[in-house]
Amino acid sequence: MLKATKVRLYPTPEQELALAKSFGCARWYWNFALNACIQHYQETGKSLKLASYKGMLPQLKKEYPWLKENCYSSVLQCVAINLDRAYKNFFEGRAKFPNFKSKHHKQSIQYPQSVTVNGEYLKVPKIGEIKAIFHREVTGKIKTVTISKTSTDKYFASILCEVEGTDVKQSGDNIIGIDLGLKDFAITHNGENATKYANPKHLYRHQKNLARKQKKLSRKTKGSKSREKFRKIVAKVHEKITNSRQDFLHKLSRKLVNESQVIVVENLNVKGMVKNRKLSKAISDVGWGKFVNFIDYKLKQSNGELVEIDRFFPSSKTCSSCGHVLDGLSLDIREWDCPNCHTHHDRDENAALNIRNEGIRILTEGGGNLVFADGGCVRPPACKSKGHWSVNSEAYTALVGSV
Repeated sequence: MLKATKVRLYPTPEQELALAKSFGCARWYWNFALNACIQHYQETGKSLKLASYKGMLPQLKKEYPWLKENCYSSVLQCVAINLDRAYKNFFEGRAKFPNFKSKHHKQSIQYPQSVTVNGEYLKVPKIGEIKAIFHREVTGKIKTVTISKTSTDKYFASILCEVEGTDVKQSGDNIIGIDLGLKDFAITHNGENATKYANPKHLYRHQKNLARKQKKLSRKTKGSKSREKFRKIVAKVHEKITNSRQDFLHKLSRKLVNESQVIVVENLNVKGMVKNRKLSKAISDVGWGKFVNFIDYKLKQSNGELVEIDRFFPSSKTCSSCGHVLDGLSLDIREWDCPNCHTHHDRDENAALNIRNEGIRILTEGGGNLVFADGGCVRPPACKSKGHWSVNSEAYTALVGSV
């Protein structure tokens, strides 16, 4: 099992200079290798293999001695491996085409070996022992360490360790459905009661402050020290927005995972939804995708399970009492009455309940067996079938009752 720990670094001025040189060497080699790949494809119509631009390193170090003097050799090897992975992600449709790196904004380097934790210090080759704040103990074998510098000149290290035999915390015994929205960030339903969590609107709360500082930045002369000073001021506002959003998502996802064994969500097409020019800013600010990712990895750690239902499932238009589906339901209608059974519905609470019921239907129709958290594993290896997790219907009926 791989586990990453992110810690804050406090390098000395000499170490900051050494890190800047390492960042520069890694960035230069990335741009050189990427340019070589592009030129080779334009000339031959074929991709340049990893071994080709990795094999250029010995000659490059002779032509440019500062590559050898200022940067640890394994860092450049990692740059080549990461570029090869970026190309594979592009060709397999998981990412966009790799970009050239800039000396502005965020910088990072990766060490695959020789980095050790020494008390309150992180010992890095060619840099030395860097003061670090460890908020938790780093256990297991260190696989890689990624050192990064943010736009606000803060340094962090992400330490990836291979951990064996960790104690797994069992999750709760509920099955909940979550309807994600903009008016309320999340509406959860456990089959009996619904709970609404308000949308904090992180960007909206800082919008006036951000606009004021961006206006001051736009008036500064390009290349001046004053402009660089105000660039960092604006970057700090963006960083505060990001941190507040991430803090909210972490706390809410942890609360839901601690209370639940199975969580059901919709598989939303966020990339497609942000193309709506009226809602794009609100959708980007709310962080649905990151929230689901947080729930996913926390459920895996606590022996729980995440179920994603189809994005075209009519959760809002379906009556949770009788199953009647409306022909249409505009966004401005927040409450409605079922024309078939005359049940009054809150739009979001009804959607959350329908999402929960649909998740249970997907699980129960698969057949098979599932042992609950109080007796073992929620997701046995043999349970996966066509993207859905199977479960014994009697066990589920005993847990949640009739739906």
